[in-house]
Amino acid sequence: VQLQASGGGLVRSGGSLRLSCAASESTIWTIDTMGWYRQAPGKQRELVALITPSGSQTYAGSVKGRFTISREKNTIFLAMHDLIPEDTAVYYCNADGSWTSNIGDEYEHEFWGPGTQVTVSS
Repeated sequence: VQLQASGGGLVRSGGSLRLSCAASESTIWTIDTMGWYRQAPGKQRELVALITPSGSQTYAGSVKGRFTISREKNTIFLAMHDLIPEDTAVYYCNADGSWTSNIGDEYEHEFWGPGTQVTVSS
């Protein structure tokens, strides 16, 4: 499974951006929860938002009310509003995959996209 993200860029404080991420088709893996993480310079990667196949959403406290995650099959979107300089980071798309073999063995794998830069100027 490959994840391809797009939509990053440079925006002024208070502006908006929309990220998208599409998971490639797979005959093996079932894509479960998908989400966005971000990593700012000098900081650890942190969760931004998650969405399950049924549409249940989870948000980091710092983005709640400003960011909205949505999903269409195995493509996810992140609408980001009221952006602030602290949102500046590389944003990574993430997908949890699962697979059950024909003898019942269960496997899980975490897929990551290459990252897209979001820069918010003050």
